[in-house]
Amino acid sequence: MVHPNPGTAVPAAVSRRTVLALVGVSLAAVPLLDAPRVAAAPAAAPGLDDPAKKEIAMQLVSSAENSSLDWKAQYRYIEDIGDGRGYTAGIIGFCSGTGDMLDLVQLYTDRKPGNVLARYLPALRRVNGTDSHEGLDPDFPGDWRKAARDTAFQQAQNDERDRVYFDPAVRQGKADGLRALGQFAYYDAIVMHGDGDDPTSFRNIRKRALRAAKPPAQGGDEATYLDAFLDARVWAMKQEEAHSDTSRVDTEQRVFLRRRNLDLNPPLDWKVYGDPYHIG
Repeated sequence: MVHPNPGTAVPAAVSRRTVLALVGVSLAAVPLLDAPRVAAAPAAAPGLDDPAKKEIAMQLVSSAENSSLDWKAQYRYIEDIGDGRGYTAGIIGFCSGTGDMLDLVQLYTDRKPGNVLARYLPALRRVNGTDSHEGLDPDFPGDWRKAARDTAFQQAQNDERDRVYFDPAVRQGKADGLRALGQFAYYDAIVMHGDGDDPTSFRNIRKRALRAAKPPAQGGDEATYLDAFLDARVWAMKQEEAHSDTSRVDTEQRVFLRRRNLDLNPPLDWKVYGDPYHIG
């Protein structure tokens, strides 16, 4: 929060004039002179948690995850993409092998017992940490798509996305002094890599970047730091064959960075996997 500088008080000797009356010795005081006006500090640009910016973030991620800007159509998405994480599904790629799908279905069931996915909770616990479909096939994908018609399940996806991915990324981005583009770079990284202890997790990508440059909160240049972060992100992506296409960084985030669009303001033009996208 930017606190405006208070006006400087004017000394009494010059702020008031004493006048000797022509008759008698009474004194009259003239009102205080106006204090110097202080220009208001410019309002900070909206962060990624601004509703309009958040919508842009959802579209950007969807272009890379689902080759579409229509992120709300992805509530029903589910497939095994062969990355060792079992089923990948929903608006943020919840995975049966990484625990976030289990947490999502548990939240949905806590809010709406007896839903169509509740019966898969034991199987989701068993396959967590593996790429197995045991206990899920053959009906789980179809039931996921049925559940996706339920606004309660859609809201559960939104809430888990925010709790696990979006909110932590924006919080850390702001703590590092980054504007919307940097906050988005963090968000996109945590979506793909999670925030565990492995070398390619978000927190370790950030640590790798910090060895090369300082973020604004530590006195560094924002663009220089983001360049270092994206370098670290590309390194992490190339450690895994399923994520080795780095176009979501090279022809998306770096495009915005080269244009110094640190506030992620539209219009935005980028490519992912060679496909062009535009947000006006």
